[in-house]
Formats: sequence, structure tokens, C-alpha cells
Amino acid sequence: MWYNTAMQTGISTASLFPRLATEDALIKIMSLGAECAEVFFSTFYEYRPEFSKPLAARINNFPVNSVHVISVNFESNFFNPSRRVRGDGMYWLDQLLRSAQLLGCKNYTFHGFHRLHGGAGDDFNVLAARLGEVLAFASRYGVSVNLENVAWSLYNRPGVFSRLKERLPALRGVFDIKQARRSHYPWQAYLKDMAGAIEYVHLSDVDENGRMCLPGRGVFNFGELYKALKDAGFAGNALIEVYGDDYGDTDELARSVEYLKELAYKIF
Repeated sequence: MWYNTAMQTGISTASLFPRLATEDALIKIMSLGAECAEVFFSTFYEYRPEFSKPLAARINNFPVNSVHVISVNFESNFFNPSRRVRGDGMYWLDQLLRSAQLLGCKNYTFHGFHRLHGGAGDDFNVLAARLGEVLAFASRYGVSVNLENVAWSLYNRPGVFSRLKERLPALRGVFDIKQARRSHYPWQAYLKDMAGAIEYVHLSDVDENGRMCLPGRGVFNFGELYKALKDAGFAGNALIEVYGDDYGDTDELARSVEYLKELAYKIF
């Protein structure tokens, strides 16, 4: 069924890892009724433009909403006090952003550094200065850096985004429902923290036992979430991001896409 709504419903290639290689996952997503995709590059090999150039030809302008990387590979470099270490991170960021351009992509899902201990003592002036370097670099490529609420990374609790946003007006956010669950903070608190600056969302569901599953297959109230997103000024896309053992056949992904499309049509 065709739904007339500004919100596009898509799938992250992470949802097909490790079943399919990244390039094959993207092609598969195009056959599942998705209106867009996030390309989650899984290794340094895939960050390079040499990987994305032939892939861009294969997808024939299919909308790539965003690119994503394994954050442990180089994102923590940006927050290191050593300029040389940060420079290594910028080298790989350059590779990634050139790849994003080839795919016609304007968004980069960003985690930042991994937290080993809490975070109550954050120096937001220092964090903003480091993150600001990333935003400025990415802007040269026409790509927005979007900070995701990840329970074990930079944005690990409500309040982090808004304090960085005060210092970095260009900063945008990514709301991930699974990461909100893992943080043990109410998901509503993240929407309030990012209100007016949520670029897109990552969606998953949970069953009655708390096991992650596809949207529409569990107990989470997506109608409530979509209404809250609308109230928060959201005007972006929704991407299914689960893992390979969270569902059975890939036809289940197609049914989840259809479920979210219909919900978006009713609410947005």
C-alpha cells in the first residue's frame, strides 16, 4: 500500500549484519518496501570512497538517509588531547564523508567516545570544542553530524545534548529507542532534551520478556512515541535498527516497515 507522508520509513543495514555484507544488505533493503536506508559501515575497508563508488551505481539514487560507523574505530580520537591522535580520526572522517557524498547522503550518525565511568564531571566546554571540530569538518562536505543517545557513549543521559547544543547551535540529534531503554532513563526525557533538533530516529521493539524484536512485533506503544515525536517538532525519517538474531525471515522486516508506514500516515 502507498502512503502519502513526508516521513520516510527505512532500515539500517545493521539489521542484516552479519547475514549479509553491507553492500548486499543495502540492495536487499531496497526490495523490502523501505523508502530509505542507513548504511552502517562495519569496517575500515568500507569507509573508503573506493567501496562506496560502485555501491552508489548499484543503488541508482535510492535514498541513503545516513551513514554510521563502528564508533570504537576512530570516533574516540576526536576527543583525545593529542592533536596527532585527533588527526588520525580526521583522516578516516574524510574517507567516510567522501563516501557519504558518493551515496548522496547528508547525515552522519555519531556516537563519540566510550564511557568507562559515569560522566557527571563532564567539561562541556572541552567536549563542545572537540565536537565542534568534527561539525566544522563535516560541513565542508555538506554532511550533518547527528549525536545519538547511546547509553555507553558520549550522550549517555538526558541533558548532555542540550548542554552541547547551547555551545554548538548546528548540532543535531538521533533518537534511538533501544539506547533509551538501556540507559534506564525515560525515553520522553530524551525527546525533551533534543526537542526541535531530532534529525531521524532508530526504532526497535521489545517483547513481554524484554527481548528486542522488530517494531510492531512487541509490546512498545509506537503510537504514543510517534505522537510525542510530532509534539517535539520532529520532521525526519524513521529507521528500523535491530540485530540479525532479533527476527526470523527478512519478510518480517518488510512487514515491520509496512506497520511503521501506516502509523506515520495516521499520525504525521
